[in-house]
This record gives sequence, C-alpha cells and structure tokens, in this order.
Amino acid sequence: MKLARVLSGLLVGYSLVLASAAQAQKTYLHCGRLLDMRTEQAQTEMTVVTENGRIVAVERGYRAPTNADDKVIDLKNRTVLPGLIDCHVHLEGETSKDNFLQEFTQNPADIAFNSLEHARKTLLAGFTTVRDLGGSGVNVALRNAAARGLVVAPRIFTAGKAISGTGGHMDPTNGYRQSLMGVPGPADGVANGPDQCRQAVREQYKRGADVIKIASTGGVLSVAKDGSGAQMTEEEIKAVVETARDLGLRVACHAHGPEGIKRAIRAGVTSIEHGSLLDDEGIKLMKKYGTWYVPTITAGKSVADSAKIPNYYPALVTPKALAIGPKLQDTFGRAYKAGVKIAFGTDASVFRHGVNALEFQYMVEAGMPPLVALRSATVSAAELLNQTSNLGTLEAGKLADVVAVEGDPLTDIKVMQRVRFVMKQGVVYRQE
Repeated sequence: MKLARVLSGLLVGYSLVLASAAQAQKTYLHCGRLLDMRTEQAQTEMTVVTENGRIVAVERGYRAPTNADDKVIDLKNRTVLPGLIDCHVHLEGETSKDNFLQEFTQNPADIAFNSLEHARKTLLAGFTTVRDLGGSGVNVALRNAAARGLVVAPRIFTAGKAISGTGGHMDPTNGYRQSLMGVPGPADGVANGPDQCRQAVREQYKRGADVIKIASTGGVLSVAKDGSGAQMTEEEIKAVVETARDLGLRVACHAHGPEGIKRAIRAGVTSIEHGSLLDDEGIKLMKKYGTWYVPTITAGKSVADSAKIPNYYPALVTPKALAIGPKLQDTFGRAYKAGVKIAFGTDASVFRHGVNALEFQYMVEAGMPPLVALRSATVSAAELLNQTSNLGTLEAGKLADVVAVEGDPLTDIKVMQRVRFVMKQGVVYRQE
C-alpha cells in the first residue's frame, strides 16, 4: 500500500510537470496574410503567438521561436482570420424527412450522441464559437462538455429550451395528440401571461442557460398554420426581457411577421432572429433601439428547397416554407443598406451542419462587402455575445481562436467554404 501511494504521488508529480511544460510552450503561427478585423486591414507576413490558450503577441514578420520547445505552424500560403462565430445554430438536430417522427423515437441520449457529430462538423468548418438557440436541454450538457475539453466542439453559448406561448413556435405539442404529449407549461418553454414568462426565464436560468430565446411570432417549421402573426404580447416580452436582464442574460427573439418584430424591439430584446417580413417601420425601430439582426439567409433558402420535395415536411409546413423562406435574402439586403446592426447567424440544423459558411456568399450576393460580412461573424458577433474581451479579433489577450482559408476571401468570399486550419483556445483541430 505504501509503495502504491509513493508511485501514485510520483505519477501525479510527473503529470504536473508535463502539464506545466505544455502550458509554457508557445505556438508561432506564420501567417502569409492576416485579416485584422479591428482595423479592417489585410496585413502580410505576420506572426501570431499563442500560449496557454490565448494570444500573447501579433507581430510583423515571421518571428522565430526563442525556446526549443516552442512550435511553429506554417500558414504562409493561407489567409488567417479570427475564429468564426455563428450566432444561431441548433446543435441537437438536423433536417431530415423523419424529423417529426424523431420526437417519438429519440431519447435524450440519442440526441446527445447525434449532437456530437453536428458540433464536430461545425468546429472543423471554422466556427469556433456558436450560440445554440434552443433544443431539449441536452445543449446545456454539450456546452459543459465542450468547455471541459471532453468533446470536439465549438465554444457554446446556449439558450437551453426556447420560450413561446401555447400553440407558439416553441410549443412541443403542436400537431400531436394531446393525450400523447400532455399540456406543457413554463418548465417546458410554454408560457402565457407575464408571470408565466418570468417563471419560464427563471427555469432556463436555473438550468444554466447563457441567453434566453423567445418566439414572438409563429415559425416556419412548427406544425401550426401561420408563421407570421404576433403570438406574444408586448407585456409578455417585457416580462421576459426584464427578468433576463435582472439575471444578467440577453434575449434573442425569433420573429417573422412585422407586428411580432416591432413588439419585441419595443420591449427591449437584444436581437431579432430571421425577421423575414421586416418592414420599413421595423427597420427604423431596430436602428432607434440598437437591436441586432441575425438574418439566417441559408435557412430560408434551405427550407424553400426542401419544401419542393414531396412529403418532406408536414402539409401545414410546406406552404409556409415556400412563402417565407425566399424572402430572407431581400430582407437582409434592405436592413443592411439601411444601417441595421447585423451579426452572422445561419440556423444550422434546418440545413446540414458544417456548411455554415454558405451564409457569407448569400450576404455578399445581397450587397454586403466581403470584409463587412466577415466582421459580422467576428467583431459584430462577439459584441452581440458580450464577448469582445475574448473573441472577435486577433489581439494580445484574446482567446487563441484562429482559422485559415485557402485563397483571398476579400476577392472571392466562397473560399470561406474551404477552411484549412482551425485552432480553438490554442488547440489545433484541423491543419491541411
């Protein structure tokens, strides 16, 4: 027993020495071209130095390491950017013809294992941080596992379960027999009236949510007739916003129709998600209140395409997808040109995970310059997440989230779909 204790102590001591050595090691990224999102300048022959998961220096020229244990990574033929941020994903699921049957066939463990592959694909596509805007609650556990380094996944900020009224977009019983699904309440993300809305927010806070997600209108993919009408009162939304603010949380609001959008803006939500039917009055309100817009153009195009496949969606969903999906790109273009604050978000899950960078292409097609589109997924997204001290730029003190692509995204935005290097918090997950 005494020998075992001695050996155990030696092993622990040896492990601590190894960990200390690993922490002391620096990595030197030799960047042929570096996009500085803070100054909006492209710089050549730069070195980014990382240590202990953070950037410690960004210098001109290809700096040589000063310690034999330090590592050099050659990115001289790549364009280097900060790690990308997608402000609207759902890592628990992915579109398929049997999505609606999965409510009856999948257990939480099934959802959890599926989410691992979705998260892995997202990270390897260059998205080192995501905001997961609602699922079963498994997303909270996935967030925790990612933070502990147990899984290959982006850094996750999660809403846990999203909130709406009875029959709203987040009502899990839409389209199902009541005797099978029961009558959901605030703990399930279904809340009616200001008091229940406050309770629903507190439930998600208790379970570990980083952000609160609500739906002030119906949705495209929920099994309900209309996705555009307002489905929360302004008083209910205010109750959500005030409670979330007291708890230190921001509020993201799914909204398609103009009245639901305007109620949410006036009530003080931080961001409007989708905003498909955003009108001129809504745009003016967004500018007045400083509300962020997360457009999810890829989702609109994807659901419209899927709706053309016979029986892909339930009968109630198909006409909504065909009508609302194609409007997002035009709405985005109008909002951008009017000066609305825009953060990158895709709604990955209604299309396959890992192709999130398609959104850049659609943003540029709608009139946004490539550099501004890239800022929306770095500087702007970090601001929306209240993470500007950690994310969004390649600067000393920031987390070492770095991606590199083949080619120049400022002349061909499609190269963002060809990520060749991914580092998250100093750990390399992809290098080609």
